[in-house]
Amino acid sequence: MAFLEVENYRKKFGENEVLKGISFSLEKGEVLAIIGSSGGGKTTLLRCLNFLESPDEGTLSVNGETLFDAAEKKQYSDAQIREKRLHFGLVFQQFNLFPQYTVFRNITLAQTLLAKGEIRAKKRAFRAEIRALPATARKARKAEQKQELVQLSGGLKERIEARALQLLERVGLLEKKDSYPYQLSGGQQQRVAIARALALEPDILCFDEPTSALDPELTGEVLKVIKGLKDTESTMIVVTHEMEFAKNVADKVIFISDGVIEEEGEARELFENPQSEKTKAFLRRSLEEDFE
Repeated sequence: MAFLEVENYRKKFGENEVLKGISFSLEKGEVLAIIGSSGGGKTTLLRCLNFLESPDEGTLSVNGETLFDAAEKKQYSDAQIREKRLHFGLVFQQFNLFPQYTVFRNITLAQTLLAKGEIRAKKRAFRAEIRALPATARKARKAEQKQELVQLSGGLKERIEARALQLLERVGLLEKKDSYPYQLSGGQQQRVAIARALALEPDILCFDEPTSALDPELTGEVLKVIKGLKDTESTMIVVTHEMEFAKNVADKVIFISDGVIEEEGEARELFENPQSEKTKAFLRRSLEEDFE
């Protein structure tokens, strides 16, 4: 069984059917590049994988667990959707950093909110425990619980901050931890966005055209970070218009056209020996644009 399995994903917006039965699989540690012309459904597919959109049909499984089944989606609560979303990280085209927070705060924010939720759940469990105790035992147990909460809170804070520093070092921005987004270049902001997505330790990291908002001279630094993640055996899905990057870094490539997978295969085989006429035409246009 593959690590990620997507079966028959379909999505409509009104009468416009954007995804028309997308199915693919991915092994743990593999990098999948998704290529295709604008409007073909690439971004919609990523948004469906990340639970930002809900497919009309299809199923999604990660590591043998069914995370989504369109036939049962009405039964999913908001809390369940938020939990399922944690399996995926998403790096957007436009960075989407919080301008009012430092780089360090941007990276730790989501983890901190999750930690607060964990502490609230622990407090509820403690209150239930106290109610079940005899009155004579409650005072001593409350004191113990308070100490346990202090230790839990401190441990979570220490782990979150250590993880953020580690990730900033990985993307080469440790010295920028106290800077604000407006003080960074576009490439640096995107590297912070990558670190933020990694902070939640997702099973699969997704990129939606991560270099499209960057000047050409800044594109290389972001692609270098993504390539470095491949060396750590991260499982990734990259929607990209960087054909050379897709050819050299991806294990598999999917070419999406008009809401369907027109062609898929190993990266070098697809680029060097495409079978579909649509794929050939797309790659030819991409090559011509590179030389304009």
